[in-house]
Amino acid sequence: MTKTSTNHAALPSAEVVAAARELARAGRWQRALRLLDSTVTTERHDRAALAVAGAEIALEHDWFGGTDTVGARIAVADVALAGLTEPAGRWDLDFVRLRHAYFRLLMRDGRFRFGPAGKDPAETAGLRRRSRELCDTAPDEVRRGWARMYLGLIVDNVFAERETARSHYELALRAGESADDLLAREALRHLGDHDHDNLDHARALERWSRATALGARAGNVPGTLSQQLLLAVLARDDGDEPAATALATEVARWAEAMGATRLATQATAFLTGTDPTRGSTKGPATEPATGPATGPKNNDS
Repeated sequence: MTKTSTNHAALPSAEVVAAARELARAGRWQRALRLLDSTVTTERHDRAALAVAGAEIALEHDWFGGTDTVGARIAVADVALAGLTEPAGRWDLDFVRLRHAYFRLLMRDGRFRFGPAGKDPAETAGLRRRSRELCDTAPDEVRRGWARMYLGLIVDNVFAERETARSHYELALRAGESADDLLAREALRHLGDHDHDNLDHARALERWSRATALGARAGNVPGTLSQQLLLAVLARDDGDEPAATALATEVARWAEAMGATRLATQATAFLTGTDPTRGSTKGPATEPATGPATGPKNNDS
């Protein structure tokens, strides 16, 4: 059990973590982190759960808000997990590390840089190896699906191996459809990106529309906005510029208001004619998914 530092109300740690994740999905990253930081517990497994959740949420905030805080959160989580035999918690933190390394490789000088050019081959090979290890060591099918999803992203966006990536996305979709809307959404998002690149706009619209609905059902506000921007891309491709402009204008307005500065920049650039799904600036199909909605359990394992 945990206690908040202000009123000492006892709550299960899992409920605090779940509430923080809900706030983060709504784009309330700072509020989510304050909730975690204000929670006091004497249980080591609870402290680990809170710390790992803090690292996950900080990563999402850094991506959408352009901050740089996850490194410190990872260090805190490392200390909290030290000495515990909690395989799920360690796996979750290793997954945060993988995602952080992947995002850092994609961003250079404030811009998205796709493909292997300009990247250290040893670093990219290490990232691929670590993603495979997470697939092999995942403690459940949902986590394995998320690891598979990021293996696909790494193969796709770091190595530019498009056809290989697609098979990983399809496996992730299978895992997500049975148990995790956000995982299914992420897989559909990237499969739709492949459809769009292959000029199959009808299939892209089907996948991206479904991904938008799944994200909304999960309360993923920034993710739903980024999906709307992809639908604006399709509207422009189909010659409906008024619809594309209306969608992107609202995405930019909402993203700016909630502090999702990278998404706001993408939407604003789209309004000036930039296609965010093309070339080295490709962005909206590559965002940090929330990740498995699980964490270290309050037990003695």
